[in-house]
Amino acid sequence: MTTNAIPLAQRNALEPDSDLNNKAVSEIATALLQLLADAFALYVKTKNFHWHLSGGHFRDYHLLLDEHADQIFSITDDIAERARKIGGTTIRSISDISRYQRVKDNNNDYVAAKEMMSELRDDNRQFIRWLRSTHSLCEKHGDVATASFIEVWIDQAERRHWFLTQIVR
Repeated sequence: MTTNAIPLAQRNALEPDSDLNNKAVSEIATALLQLLADAFALYVKTKNFHWHLSGGHFRDYHLLLDEHADQIFSITDDIAERARKIGGTTIRSISDISRYQRVKDNNNDYVAAKEMMSELRDDNRQFIRWLRSTHSLCEKHGDVATASFIEVWIDQAERRHWFLTQIVR
């Protein structure tokens, strides 16, 4: 059901009263929606590689990817709730994730461990760029709370990127 099909009284019940203007809410909520879709896509890809990993460093990589996946998943609720707190909406389904995600899926039957690490390194690097872009958007609109969350997520993603870079070298 689209927002327009929802009666005004119900629509008002769904929208928090934010001091951000409508343009800010729209732009930031859209950026958060994309980040959330990317976080879910990156989470699933990380778990995919965690589950299908093989080779000489299996145990170390398996544990590392599990840690990374947990960290990525842990930010999803915060991203969605920030969008709702400012008056936006967020994803509602798997099809929404696939519609908004920018992280590319990997459905190959076999991927070598080093290729997995390299692909995840590149995905985390791109995720950092999207986080920085959203942070700039939040600063532009004075949304310091969302910007503050994003700073922590950038630090976490930089750490994941750093670990994966060291493995791939």
